[in-house]
Amino acid sequence: MKKEHFVAEIQLKYIPTDIKRRDLGSIRKSPEAYDFLYPLYDQDTIGLTEVFIVVFLNRASRVIGYNIHSIGGITGTVVDIKLIVATALKCACSSILISHNHPSGNLEPSKNDKFQTNQLIKALEVFNFELLDHIIVSSANGEYYSFKDECIC
Repeated sequence: MKKEHFVAEIQLKYIPTDIKRRDLGSIRKSPEAYDFLYPLYDQDTIGLTEVFIVVFLNRASRVIGYNIHSIGGITGTVVDIKLIVATALKCACSSILISHNHPSGNLEPSKNDKFQTNQLIKALEVFNFELLDHIIVSSANGEYYSFKDECIC
């Protein structure tokens, strides 16, 4: 094929594997989601910089992969909905779980947190993906905010 016919694309390698979940099995509720997510955060910087994580799940709500989507600053990080949806399509997941931390320790979602979550839900619905939950964590182990538990998503 001639070079001028190539376009840029996201490339993923699909290698089915059993992600270590510390015997969690399926992730269906916020405590299970938190137990999987919290160890993914760098404990040395969880109270300093905001990080956004996306977890991809199969039809049985088992983790098939995750992505540290972005690392930002003290007050925010970038959430690129197009990249999240593109990755969800490429890995053939059924649902996703998203999470970010609040370095301040305040677990209340901001207006922007709510807006971006709603925008992502709309984008995912186009492709029949479900947003399982959006979990906000703090540096204090055990503390989190679940959008699903609060009926926001």
